[in-house]
Amino acid sequence: MSASRETGSAHRVVLTGVGVFSSIGVGADQFAAGLRAGRSGVRPISVFDTTGFAHTNGCEVVGFEPESWIRNTPIEQLGRASQFSVAAARMAVTDAGLDDETLQARRGLISIGTTDGESYDLDHLVGQDVAGGPTRMEPARARRLPASRLAMSVARELGLSDVEAITMATACSAGNYAIGYGFDAVRSGEVDFALCGGADAMCRKTFTGFYRLGTIAPEFCQPFDKNRKGILTGEGAGVLMLESLASAQRRGARIYAEIRGYGLNCDAYHQVAPNESSVARCMALALADAGVTPAEVDLISAHGTGTKANDVTETRAIRSVFGADTPRTVSLKSMLGHTMGAASALSAIACALAIKQGFIPPTINHVETDPDCDIDCVPNHSVPAQLRVVQNNGLAFGGNNAIVMLGRYEDADNGVMV
Repeated sequence: MSASRETGSAHRVVLTGVGVFSSIGVGADQFAAGLRAGRSGVRPISVFDTTGFAHTNGCEVVGFEPESWIRNTPIEQLGRASQFSVAAARMAVTDAGLDDETLQARRGLISIGTTDGESYDLDHLVGQDVAGGPTRMEPARARRLPASRLAMSVARELGLSDVEAITMATACSAGNYAIGYGFDAVRSGEVDFALCGGADAMCRKTFTGFYRLGTIAPEFCQPFDKNRKGILTGEGAGVLMLESLASAQRRGARIYAEIRGYGLNCDAYHQVAPNESSVARCMALALADAGVTPAEVDLISAHGTGTKANDVTETRAIRSVFGADTPRTVSLKSMLGHTMGAASALSAIACALAIKQGFIPPTINHVETDPDCDIDCVPNHSVPAQLRVVQNNGLAFGGNNAIVMLGRYEDADNGVMV
């Protein structure tokens, strides 16, 4: 956990570039337009065989062309999740107005979160083994399996040698874990920049696991709705370029938002069930680290999976922390599906875009709010809003909770918001 927020520009951490691959848009502009419009990424799953399943919708990234972004690494050496992470990192570097040569001369960190790693390839290998034994398994696929390649491949693509490259496998909150790690590294001065976020590719293994739990929705995801049916699996990547405010100011970089702080804990309460008091404790840690009070938070991007276990528990935890000051609380999974390790990274980028562009994305597919979810979830339509502080929740199996606080960048010297 980092120390409490300091005000010097060398210690403040800002977001200057984003890379986005999602089912509702690629890149910052398309993604923001999709969020504002309340676009749904739902479609029939095509990336794996769904024969035998009664419900087969998901949120795929359609038309993904990795060769448009990956220049220095043979595409066939990367699994689909690594392709997402490398492409998103390349996009974030470009979006930040940086280039490979500049980054190669600096100390850096690459931290990428994931749930499944390259389980898409693992599905294929298991199928080949079942069909014809281990001799039928493709060596090229097997070489792509290590999850560590999601971060290492970014370093390889960008030609970075003075970096720590780490893949974090803390499941559905992994993106926020990765952002928190990058925040600490930049804030402490240990590194000059951090490329951090999350990536995952849809796979039959995870879809089947959630299906067996009875949590796959028949058609679409309805977080906080009285008649919700569960989650839809999704895929994609979100990567953020973090640097110190001093660095961004020196090079005149555009600043999307400031990372104000984060909190994380692991309660190990249950394999799949969240714990209300632990989630509330994590929120309190994040607020304290960011140096803000509950009344200062303008929006919460909830974990909001669309299951009763999550939605009710998370809502009660929010109410226990914020009380009468509970801000509007939305779930982007209603649009994106559950993108697993990419989920909280994509949500963090969405929070930054909402701050920068002055709107709150909606919770779509909403008909009637569950009386056990006492929040304003901004149903179905985005609304204009001037946001100063936004909280991004990420919760994961095993009680791995991670929450990141973002704020509007304010120029203290000039007293203006940018």
